[in-house]
Amino acid sequence: MSSQAQTTVVGKLADISFLEGHWLGTYNGGPIEAGWTAPAGNNIMGYIRMIKDDKPALYEVFAFEQTEKGPVAMVKHFKPGLIALEEKAVSDRYNFIEAKKNQALFEKDDISVRIIYERRSQNQLVIQRGKLEDNKWVFIDLFIFNRIP
Repeated sequence: MSSQAQTTVVGKLADISFLEGHWLGTYNGGPIEAGWTAPAGNNIMGYIRMIKDDKPALYEVFAFEQTEKGPVAMVKHFKPGLIALEEKAVSDRYNFIEAKKNQALFEKDDISVRIIYERRSQNQLVIQRGKLEDNKWVFIDLFIFNRIP
């Protein structure tokens, strides 16, 4: 889809079903593990677990819920001990913008960040983070995962 297109795209959870599976990568010198369920009951659940020096560093819990405007990604972050970083009733929210085959783009509610979820091959999943620089979105690979059984 062209960025100039004026049509409103309503995404479906099927557009991000490529996330399903168990994934492992490295981040900040330690392993990072992720998993996402298949779509069911108008949602997809997921997690990311970061480990540093053989100890938990950060947990992220994801819920992608279907809305009339498309999937909304809600993320809560926890320190070791399952201590929430966000307030009890608050989560980071990312709204669906568009999807292509094995790729979906989301934007944070405050428009400060965009996230691309991309399955680059059958066994590789990449999450990219984008920030606005000189009126252009610039993306970097944030997490690179390989499928694990």
